[in-house]
Amino acid sequence: MGGAIVYLDSVLVPLSLFFTIGYHAYLWHNLRHKPSVTSIGINMLKRRAWLRQLNQGDDKKGMLAVQSLRNTLMFTILTGTVTILVTISLAALTNNAFNANHILTTTELFGSQSGRIMVLKYGSASIFLVASFLCSSMAVGFLVDANFLINAIGEFTPAAGYTEAVVERGFTMAVVGNRVLCVAFPLLMWIFGPLPVALSSLAMVWALYELDFVSATIYRPV
Repeated sequence: MGGAIVYLDSVLVPLSLFFTIGYHAYLWHNLRHKPSVTSIGINMLKRRAWLRQLNQGDDKKGMLAVQSLRNTLMFTILTGTVTILVTISLAALTNNAFNANHILTTTELFGSQSGRIMVLKYGSASIFLVASFLCSSMAVGFLVDANFLINAIGEFTPAAGYTEAVVERGFTMAVVGNRVLCVAFPLLMWIFGPLPVALSSLAMVWALYELDFVSATIYRPV
């Protein structure tokens, strides 16, 4: 049965990861070619519209821009905080994991508990968590710069399209940081075996699809 356990680890986990990455590749394709069918694309088009109106001197759009940046900034800081807390907890768990191997090996549902697999479990989750934290940190920097540029409109004029580019970079890095954190959670479930990884990946992709695509959230009357 040991070969079957390693076989589950070597098949279910990569398939779950490829399935999640494949979904986000599909989302990116639709965002580039058909942005109006995704909630992220619609928000992007709206931001570009009110930034153009803001450059024309619309004060109401300026207030909307500042509020949107503030909300996204708070959400990004929360994502980064959750990421670093989970990373610290994972480091503490890794420190004591080998001492608890006898508990996890009492059943085959936890998969392989060999030294290499344990390092791979914690290492893969840590890589995604650190990447999420870095993306969130970069997003905070871009959003702070964007907030300053929007408030300074009329006092000085940066290069054409510079403000819009900084805003888009901030929102894009915030989305990337959030999604990388989402991908890290199924990998954290690998501690409990390959089956929870597959099930959590399927559940996460289904939930993200419901949120990302407009056709999935349109109200259909009975």
